[in-house]
Amino acid sequence: MPSITTIHESLPYIDPEPTPSSRAAAEALIAAERALVPDDPHHALLPPPPQPTPFLTPLLTSELTRLSTSPDPSKSKLSALDLSRYEAPSLPSPPTADSLSTTLAAAYTSHAYVASRRAHLALLDSYGRNAWLVGNEQLAGELKGLEAELAAAQREIDLVTARRKEAQERAGPELAALGEAWKGGVGRVLETEAAVEGVRREVLGVMAGR
Repeated sequence: MPSITTIHESLPYIDPEPTPSSRAAAEALIAAERALVPDDPHHALLPPPPQPTPFLTPLLTSELTRLSTSPDPSKSKLSALDLSRYEAPSLPSPPTADSLSTTLAAAYTSHAYVASRRAHLALLDSYGRNAWLVGNEQLAGELKGLEAELAAAQREIDLVTARRKEAQERAGPELAALGEAWKGGVGRVLETEAAVEGVRREVLGVMAGR
């Protein structure tokens, strides 16, 4: 996979904005260059793509099947809860001592379960709201901490941007002078080459006249 070694030199606070024609020409060159090499979906700086995992459990699959086969899914009730556990056991037929003893034991077990369930629901009704509020308060504290970190990071970005702008504006006159000096140097080089070419032609003319 390719590594990122390109450095983009940009002086947005000094360099003038490109004209529409130059921008269009640059975008055309970029498009032509990109057409030569297909895009790599797995970039060097990106993590590998996650492998898809099935999220439909057998229970969800059965529920979707039930809803798809129902004439009116909006009125189709979910039968996931077995309400028979809360019903009183029916009397055996014919009633005998052993069968009645088994039924009575099952009734005691069901009564103990329902009583425990009622106690748990009463505790949830009494203290669940407070626990929910405490949990919300903790989440609000975490949110405030994250917002403070985000604000601090934004301030750091603003400071870096301001320092970058100040450095570019401070170096702008020097860069402009160096650019003009470079242009003058290139012009003098071209003038020297033209003068050398003229002297060479004069020498060739003198030598040809002898």
